[in-house]
Amino acid sequence: MTSTAMPTAEQHGLVAHSDGAFVPVQTRSERFRSVNVDEFAPVTGREHEWKFSPIATFADLIGGELDGSRLPIETTDASGIAFSYIPRDDVRIGTAGTPEERASANAWSTFDEALLVSVTGEDEKIAFVTRTGLGDAPRAAHTVIESAPNSRGFVVLAGTGTARLSENVEILVGAGASLTVVSLQEWDDEAVHLSSQFARLGRDAFLKHIVVSLGGNVVRVNPSTHLAEQGADIEALGLYFADAGQHLEQQVFVHHDAPHTKSRVTYKGALQGAGARTVWIGDVLIGNAAVGTDSYEQNRNLVLTEGTRADSVPNLEIETGDIEGAGHASATGRFDDEQLFYLMARGIREDEARRLVVRGFLTDIVQKIGSADLEARLTAAIEAELEGR
Repeated sequence: MTSTAMPTAEQHGLVAHSDGAFVPVQTRSERFRSVNVDEFAPVTGREHEWKFSPIATFADLIGGELDGSRLPIETTDASGIAFSYIPRDDVRIGTAGTPEERASANAWSTFDEALLVSVTGEDEKIAFVTRTGLGDAPRAAHTVIESAPNSRGFVVLAGTGTARLSENVEILVGAGASLTVVSLQEWDDEAVHLSSQFARLGRDAFLKHIVVSLGGNVVRVNPSTHLAEQGADIEALGLYFADAGQHLEQQVFVHHDAPHTKSRVTYKGALQGAGARTVWIGDVLIGNAAVGTDSYEQNRNLVLTEGTRADSVPNLEIETGDIEGAGHASATGRFDDEQLFYLMARGIREDEARRLVVRGFLTDIVQKIGSADLEARLTAAIEAELEGR
């Protein structure tokens, strides 16, 4: 579909000021949204959502033609977690969110069917969905993870091998449900992966959402959570380790839209090697109806070598003063010399002491995942990163 209409000011990321002039969008709540890629202006790299990203690396995913057929996937069996495909016009599609940028809209405009992961039953269970062997052609995908009211479940959405993938993931957490979703990026070195992930939480629902980015050339995972009903609760965790020349990016958005909702956002990353780059942007919007909100977000980055760069931008937008608490923190630094001295004074070699410090820094996130097997897998992956493998 090709549009001949000129993009509006809103589509260019501008909003009208009180004096009638147009100014750049300053807050997440003002962003233009559409499921149609043709309604977005061409990307220049100056836009708020793209200014930290190497857009030349994935121009084909932003505006090119994508293969929207089913991805090759491998799934594990778990009683209470079922897999199927649903058409584009299924009523669940679009329930959790709407694209805020062109790459997400391009994937949304292109996919043929959506993978549906249905979670039912109150017993604990875990299932893996692994995308592998995607190849070098640009592809689009759409996944819906639906957790029934009062259900319990754990879903790992993993990526391995080669890929040029732009996708949207919708997560629907029913009333009283408790769901963990892990987005695990272990792609090959040349892979490019853009993922917009939208979650909607019902009354008294709980979601633990975890982003783990280790492999790939460019990986950009942007999770947005809508705390839509009273008592909804999100724990958003992130772990990333960038090597030389690798770009790992996360733009996190939490929208408190109902009374007495809670959010905790904690992302940690390490960087080593020339050209290693990480980006973390954390936006929290507390709406005027979200009285009693309890929110806190933080990002920590550990720089291991020269020649790296970590961008960390926390933002907080509050529309009501009747809240329990809201705050944010961000820090980027090198090794703690006192920690190294303490370990080396006890006979531990400097290289091993450094590994222990990094391991302890990242293990804080790993231990919160809630799956012993997955935690062991990630611990081994971190060890491999530290050894340069």
